Amino acid sequence: MNDQNQFYNDWEDSGIYGTGRTEPPKNRGGLLAGLLILIIFLCGIITVLGVMNIRLFQKLQLREQKESAMSFTVCETQAATVPPTISQQSAEQTAASINLETSPQSKSNLPDPEGLSLQDIYLQNIDSVVSITSILSGGSSTGTGVVLTTDGYLVTNAHVVEGAGTIQVTLTGGAVYPALLVGKDEVTDLAVLRIDAGDLKPAQFGDSSSLRIGDTVVAIGDPLGVKFRGTYTDGIVSGIDRDVNLNGRTMTLIQTNAALNSGNSGGPLINCFGQVVGINTMKISAFTDKAGVEGLGFAIPSTTVKEVVEQLISQGYVSGRPTLGIDGDGLSAFYQHYYHIPAGVYVTNVSRSSDAYQKGVEEGDLILSINDTRVTTQEELRAAVTDLNVGDSVEVVIFRNGTEYQVTLKLSEDKGGIS
Repeated sequence: MNDQNQFYNDWEDSGIYGTGRTEPPKNRGGLLAGLLILIIFLCGIITVLGVMNIRLFQKLQLREQKESAMSFTVCETQAATVPPTISQQSAEQTAASINLETSPQSKSNLPDPEGLSLQDIYLQNIDSVVSITSILSGGSSTGTGVVLTTDGYLVTNAHVVEGAGTIQVTLTGGAVYPALLVGKDEVTDLAVLRIDAGDLKPAQFGDSSSLRIGDTVVAIGDPLGVKFRGTYTDGIVSGIDRDVNLNGRTMTLIQTNAALNSGNSGGPLINCFGQVVGINTMKISAFTDKAGVEGLGFAIPSTTVKEVVEQLISQGYVSGRPTLGIDGDGLSAFYQHYYHIPAGVYVTNVSRSSDAYQKGVEEGDLILSINDTRVTTQEELRAAVTDLNVGDSVEVVIFRNGTEYQVTLKLSEDKGGIS
C-alpha cells in the first residue's frame, strides 16, 4: 500500500502523464500585442516616406520644366553665347601651348645716376671683406672684418674677438690666416687685427658725415656664420646720429634697414659709390628685450672708425678713456641670499698699474657704489666713470667680510686692458 501511494505521489510531483504535460499553457498575449504595434509603426513610416517621395518627384518635375523653359529662351535670343561642351573644351586645351620668349639680361640697378650699380658695388668690395672666427674656451664665435691695408691690417668689432684665445681670418678666396689682436676699444666696439699676408685689397672709405636719410646702402657679411659667407643685403639710411646705450656706454650710430644678423658684426656698410661709410655693429635685439623687431640695424660711422683705428694701430689703445682698473661680475639673487651679501660687482681682477691696486682693492671684494651711485654689473661700473676724466677721483664703497669700507680711488687711462 505504501508503495502504491509512493507511486502516485511521484507521478503527481513530476506533472507528466503518459500522453504529455499536465501544466497549463503560458500566456502569449503580450508578445503578440508588441508585434502588432511594431507592424503598425513600420507601416506608418513607409506611408510617410511614400508621401515625401511623391512631393519630391513633383518638385523635380516643376524644376525641370522651368529649366527647360529658361534654356529655350536663351537659345532663342543668345544662341551665339552658348558655352562649349566638355569635349570641345578638352580639344581646345590640348591644342594650347605656352611660348617661352627670350628673356633679356637683367639691367643694372642704379641707386644714384652717378653711383655704381648694386652688382658693381659688390664686385668692388667683396675682396675687401673677410670672415673672422674667434676660438673661445667654451667654443667659437664668428664675425666679419674689413681690410684696411695691403699688408694685413683689418678692422672688426671688439665684441667679435672678446675673450678669444685664438683668432682666424678667412679671405674671400678661402685662404686662412692666424690673426694678432693689435688693439681694441670697447667704448666704440672697434678692434684692429693683423695677419701676415700681402697684396690684400683695402676697402675704400667714404665720409659718413655726408650721409642723408634715405641714401641707398648695402652690407656684406657672414649672417649666422661662415656658412653664408659674403651675403649681400641692401637698404637705406634710416637714421643718423642715433645715440644707443650698449654695455653702459652711449654710442652714436648710423641706423639702417639693411638686413643685419648675428655674424654681420664687423662688416662694412657701403654707400652707392662703393665706399665704406660704417662698420656694422649690432641689431636692436642686442640691447632691448622686445622681440620680433626687424629692419633695424646699426653701424659705427666711418668718421669714428678713422679716429679710433688710427690710434689702435699707432699705440694699441684710444687715449683719454678713464678706468678704475677693476674687472668684475654681477651677483645673482641666489648668491646674495645664500651668502647673505648685498648686491654689487664681485671683483675678479685688479690691474697692478691702477690706484685701486695700490689702495688694497682685492679679488673677492664687492663694490657697492661709486660716488653714491649703486652698481651691480660691470656695465654699470663702466658707465659710472665714462663721463669722467683721467686723473679724477671717485668715492667707492667696498664690502669685505661683512663690513663696508669707503675708499677714494683715482681714475687711470684705459690702455686696452681691463676696465
